[in-house]
Amino acid sequence: MGAIGASAIKTTKFVTAVSEIARNAVIYGRGGVISFTQTGPSGRQSVIAVCTDRGPGIEDISAAIADGYSTGKSLGLGLGGAKRLVDRFEITSSSRQGTKVTLECGPR
Repeated sequence: MGAIGASAIKTTKFVTAVSEIARNAVIYGRGGVISFTQTGPSGRQSVIAVCTDRGPGIEDISAAIADGYSTGKSLGLGLGGAKRLVDRFEITSSSRQGTKVTLECGPR
């Protein structure tokens, strides 16, 4: 993250968000894969993490992102919290293909 000029705080937020999404993939999504890419023009680069899992999918994404929603025995802050920590958050999900979460962090 230092290569794109992100602060220590911004880096910590991104790593925390990625960790939460990875945890969800393991617990709810039957495992998965995370890939990282660095993209953008020099001076405005960002890091993108894409996590895909093999789970049953999320039936109601809007509800799942809302604080307090949980299908397990958690506080239900994971997806919404991860969304708040990054510059870009996208999620798609289906019962056939599992869940894909894209997280992006820019330099500022």
